[in-house]
Amino acid sequence: MSKWYLYGFALLAGVANAIEPGQNATLAKVTGQPMLAGVFCFAVAILCFLGVMAVVRWRDRPSAGEATPVPRWAWPGGILGAAVVLAQLYVSEQVGAAPFLGCVITAGVIGSIALDHYGLVGFARHSASRWRVLGGILMIAGVALVAGF
Repeated sequence: MSKWYLYGFALLAGVANAIEPGQNATLAKVTGQPMLAGVFCFAVAILCFLGVMAVVRWRDRPSAGEATPVPRWAWPGGILGAAVVLAQLYVSEQVGAAPFLGCVITAGVIGSIALDHYGLVGFARHSASRWRVLGGILMIAGVALVAGF
């Protein structure tokens, strides 16, 4: 079974990723309270998750015993999400949408090439082939062009 529809979801996430920094930075600027704006963003996200869970009828909830084998490094992922939102609140407006997202996405791609190559944080191993590395280098060049002009 083909999973091409998943790429559609990923593209929608990319569009959302382009819009979100402007929303968050504007909320921080207009309210004059960047941290409160960040808390509001996370509160809305939690409400969205609760809504989706209600729709899909949260099934197969893990027991405490089933959750214990989860590696320690897997639990604090929200800290990284908070760092992204903080960057949106404080950096995106200063540098602009295209350079900000270019840096975020390029760093993500380059980091993910390394994560895939070494099979870190739960990802399957995928070799950092010359084509993947070249793609990362081209993304760096693309960000330099977007930020410079």
